[in-house]
Amino acid sequence: MNTDIQESFEKTRIAGSIAAAALDEVQKIVKPGITTDSIDKLCYEFINDHGAFSAPLFYRGFPKSCCTSVNHVVCHGVPSEKVLSEGDIINVDVTAYKDGWHGDTSRMFEIGNIPIKAKKLIQTTYQSLMKAIEILKENVHLGDIGSVIQEHVEAEGYSVVQDFCGHGIGKAFHEEPTILHYGKKGTGEKIKTGMIFTIEPMINIGNYETKILNDGWTAVTKDKSLSAQFEHTVGITKEGCEVFTRSNI
Repeated sequence: MNTDIQESFEKTRIAGSIAAAALDEVQKIVKPGITTDSIDKLCYEFINDHGAFSAPLFYRGFPKSCCTSVNHVVCHGVPSEKVLSEGDIINVDVTAYKDGWHGDTSRMFEIGNIPIKAKKLIQTTYQSLMKAIEILKENVHLGDIGSVIQEHVEAEGYSVVQDFCGHGIGKAFHEEPTILHYGKKGTGEKIKTGMIFTIEPMINIGNYETKILNDGWTAVTKDKSLSAQFEHTVGITKEGCEVFTRSNI
């Protein structure tokens, strides 16, 4: 690996580990009765305490340090005084910006005891992300990533959100390439050693269609069905990939 790639991997590894550790801290506090604002405060303080910045804060006017997407919210939910209740599911999405580089990750959390259908959705969504990561290496087509995710998810009777996608990431929060979570095997550009991007499938129990609420940020399922998402930042190597945002717990 050349020195530029080594440096980009090293910097992303540090930013990614801070983002992942922030979500490990969230795991300790999520329970019925807490607000999404309290999750935001924890993420803001934890990331700051580790010498990094929360990239979402003020990004294109976003008002908070993380995204908190509850139940039928697909992504970009804005933390608020909303109280989490027994049976809710929530995605928390954080991005740490450290020494000029970004690490972006999201994870699902269960609030108390959740319905079996919600558990199965979460499990399938996580599996789809990990199946995509397993195929990554130099010269794999971008379409193969979406194909693996879509095949797994649709076999379980769920749908893949098409309005949002993964993205290249590095010194900028969002870069090329665009990573679709649906697609056809053997299509799209071939990925190269040194590429860094996110894979972040959003999976719905119902239809894949979404709409944006009046706040201009919050994306929800049009049919109000449950949605789940997991996200990792990965770096491509000749023989595979490195996941920069793995949990430590």
